[in-house]
Amino acid sequence: MKVYQEITPVTGTDLFVIMDSVNKGFKYPIHNHPEFELTLVSGSAGNRIVGDSTLRYKEEDLVLIGPYLFHKWDDVDKQGTAKDPCRVITIQFDMHLFDKSLLAKKPFALIQGFLISSGRGIRFYGKTLVEAKKKMSRLTGLKGVESATAFLMLLDYLSKSRQFEFLASEGFNVNPVQANSKRLHAAYQYLLQHFQESSLRMSDVAAEVNLGDSAFSHFFKKATNRSFSEYLITMRLEHACKLLIESDEQISRIAFLAGFNNMANFNRMFKNSHQCSPLQFRKIYQEKSKFDWNKQITPGQFIPQGSSAGPGNKPPQYRTRIVRS
Repeated sequence: MKVYQEITPVTGTDLFVIMDSVNKGFKYPIHNHPEFELTLVSGSAGNRIVGDSTLRYKEEDLVLIGPYLFHKWDDVDKQGTAKDPCRVITIQFDMHLFDKSLLAKKPFALIQGFLISSGRGIRFYGKTLVEAKKKMSRLTGLKGVESATAFLMLLDYLSKSRQFEFLASEGFNVNPVQANSKRLHAAYQYLLQHFQESSLRMSDVAAEVNLGDSAFSHFFKKATNRSFSEYLITMRLEHACKLLIESDEQISRIAFLAGFNNMANFNRMFKNSHQCSPLQFRKIYQEKSKFDWNKQITPGQFIPQGSSAGPGNKPPQYRTRIVRS
């Protein structure tokens, strides 16, 4: 499967960029980009792909996407009309924005942690969605310091919400666990290095952190709320998902690369986890990623990996209003 990268309008002088479009549809492939993205969809319904998550959305959808996380919306169930328009407000900002100078300070620590967790994609719902929609709509009309302040307040509001759910599975981006325990962090780092080895055993990890098998099993389950075997299987399955999406490797080869040495077990565990076979999973993503980049209505915005293209000139009827701050 081809991997498309979005060439976003974010530049080094932007705090953030807003793209505000009405009834433009979702004529783009599954893609990623290095910037954070907060997307609000109103007035349409269809499928949303984020990492290995493929779910329906209805009418309104608010999702935060972390850097390089695959994503795509479509509107197969309901498209915007003149009487009932679909509006998409997308806010994009640099992945290192909160690593720099003022925004790296202690008052923004909650936002920084919140952004780290977006590597799996975060969907907001309930009152949080309602209030965030108001804030984002207002933000499209602001400029200067007022705009910057409203942007930071929006992120602060979302970072404090409890009305959210993660979308992609925990192992999809294989990000380090957020833990205060040095021992848990060491165990996870060892897992990252060795989970693809089919010979890996819990006793190997336990020895790495100087614990006996029984003590480590109790410690790990208490810390992660899952048994070691459940955690390891999840890591392997989601690495397999990543390979199914990003590569054209044979499924038997992918099973091996993910740490499985038995195809029957791999197929059974995959189907239990994703309600479809590995082959069906790949076909779903291939169908959603069909895209002729030479005929796209926004030239140069989405390009296949390994290609290069200029920004192009967007026809007026396809332009999206861009607000910079």
